[in-house]
Amino acid sequence: MNKKEAILSSALKLLTENGVHNTPMSAIAKAAGTGMGTIYNYFPNKDILINEIYISIKNKEKEIFLEFDVDQPIKTQFETYFTAIIDFFIENSESFKFMEQLQASPIITEEIRTEGAKAINPVKDLLVKGKQERIIKAIEVDELLMFIGGAVVSYLRWYFNQSEIKKSSLKNQVQLVWDGIKA
Repeated sequence: MNKKEAILSSALKLLTENGVHNTPMSAIAKAAGTGMGTIYNYFPNKDILINEIYISIKNKEKEIFLEFDVDQPIKTQFETYFTAIIDFFIENSESFKFMEQLQASPIITEEIRTEGAKAINPVKDLLVKGKQERIIKAIEVDELLMFIGGAVVSYLRWYFNQSEIKKSSLKNQVQLVWDGIKA
């Protein structure tokens, strides 16, 4: 891991544990094993660092969809998407906690939000195609995404607070959300 990656990793961990306002740059530098000069060479201030973490997570989300098979039926693609995003955040719980804390924060710039929104373009395309084929409800794509995203966040919140998870719970959620959006 290079110095920049070490800083980003340490910052993600500390920001999710302590919150934005309780995580000084000095603590991030110390946790990353680097000096203050080095951290400021990469990130002139904490807001820039936070935006870098945000876009880094969004870029990792994009990778989920690289092997998205657009020749599969709409329902199969949706199930693959929903399961993949849940699995991603289960495997990257700090990323989920970070996104949940900062998703609506004014710290995240409009430019970074716009760039980050591109991560779900394959899902938007899927919803548009599903609407055109009358497989998915004729509801605005942004509203469908709000519904699906809310289900993802709710499931993850629930998941991280359980001591025991039934294997059927994710499958049930996928079915419930699909039933909610299908025409």
